[in-house]
Amino acid sequence: MAFRDGPFENIKVPLAWTAAVVVIVGIIGAVMLLLGDSRQSRNVGGYAPVRAGFETGAAPVGGVLSAPVRWTGNAVDYVKGYFFAVSENRRLRAEIVELNAWRDEALALKNLNGRYEQMLGVKTEPPVPMVTGLAITDARGPFARSRLLNIGAAKGIHVGNPVLSEHGLVGRIMGAAAGNSRMLLLTDVASRTPVLVERTDARAMLTGDGSGSPRLDYIRGAGSVQEGDRIMTSGDGGGFPRGLPIGVAAKGVDGTWRVKLFSDRSAIDYVRVLLFQDFSQLADQNALNAAPLASLAAAPPPTPAQAAAIQDVATRRAAAAAATAERVRAANAAPPPAPVAAPAPVPARTPTAAAARPAAVRPATPQPRPVAPRPAAPAPQPVAPAPDAEPTPAGAAE
Repeated sequence: MAFRDGPFENIKVPLAWTAAVVVIVGIIGAVMLLLGDSRQSRNVGGYAPVRAGFETGAAPVGGVLSAPVRWTGNAVDYVKGYFFAVSENRRLRAEIVELNAWRDEALALKNLNGRYEQMLGVKTEPPVPMVTGLAITDARGPFARSRLLNIGAAKGIHVGNPVLSEHGLVGRIMGAAAGNSRMLLLTDVASRTPVLVERTDARAMLTGDGSGSPRLDYIRGAGSVQEGDRIMTSGDGGGFPRGLPIGVAAKGVDGTWRVKLFSDRSAIDYVRVLLFQDFSQLADQNALNAAPLASLAAAPPPTPAQAAAIQDVATRRAAAAAATAERVRAANAAPPPAPVAAPAPVPARTPTAAAARPAAVRPATPQPRPVAPRPAAPAPQPVAPAPDAEPTPAGAAE
C-alpha cells in the first residue's frame, strides 16, 4: 500500500511544509552563527542588535538545556566527594596549615607596604566593583572560543570588561545585551592581551590561536622568560587592570613560549566581571579638573597697618613708574641735536712738497752733541796701620 493511500495521506502536506520551515530556519540560524564567529562581523554596527536579540532568546533555552548537564556534574562531584571525603579532608588540613603561614607573611608584608606608601605619599588604585554571573553555553569552533553569560548591561556590564574565575583571568566581554552578555576567552583567535612576566617585568602580548595554551608574542628582552614564570596583565593600553593572574610560562612543542592558564584548573561556570573601563575611572575627576593652586591653604587677610603699608608701597611704585614714563616721553619729544661738522682733512706731506720749501725754512741737519769728558776717579789713599792698643815695654824686647 502506497503512502498516499494510507492513514497519513492527509498530514503529508503539513509535514512537508513544517520540515521546509524548520530547514530554512535552521539554515538562517547557522548562517547567523557563522557570521557572528567571523572577525569582520564584530565591527559591523548593524549586526549587533540582531545578534543581541538572538542571544537574548537563546539564553533561557541554553540555560534549560545545560541544566541537566550541570546537575549531573554536581551529582558526580557529590558522590566522588562522599567516597573520598577522608583523603580530601587530610589534604585540606595540610593546605590550611600551609596557607596559615602564607597568610601571616602576607599580612606582615601588607602592613609594611602600607607604611612605605604612607611615607612616600604613594596613591594606590581604589578597588574595582564587580558582579557575579554564570556561564550558560559554550560556543566552540575551529578557532572560536566564547561563552554566554546570564548577566548583561542591566548589571552595568560593558564591552571590554575583564572576566575572572576563582583561579584567574578568563577573558573579556565582547558583547552585552540587557540580560546577557558574551565572553571572549583568552584562547580565542581574536584575543589579544598585554601581559608581563612577574619575575623580570618584561612585556609581551598574549595571543590566542584556538589551542588550550595561548602564545606569547613580542617578548621584550632576550632571556626574560623562563619555564614556570608567572604571567599577569600589564595594564598597558588601559584595557585591563595591572596584576590580574593569567598562568605560567611553558615551552611549546613548536618552540614558542606559551602560557598554561590558571583558569584550566576547573570548569568555567561561575565568573566575576570587573566593571572596569579604563584608568580614568580610578582617578578623582574633581581633583583632576581643579585649579593648580586650589589645594594650597589661603593666606590670612592682612591687618589694617599691613594694608596701609602695602598701599603706600604700591602708590610710590606707581608714581615712580609715571615719572619714568614722563621722562621717556619728554626725551622722545625733544628735537634732535645739530650734527657736529667734521674737521677739514690735513693734506698729506710728500717728498715733492718738502723739496719745494725755501732753504731758510728747511731745518738744518742736526749736528751731533759734544760729549763732555768724565772726571777721572781719585786714586786710592794708602791705609795707615792701626796703632797698637798698648805700647810694648823696652825691657820686653831683650
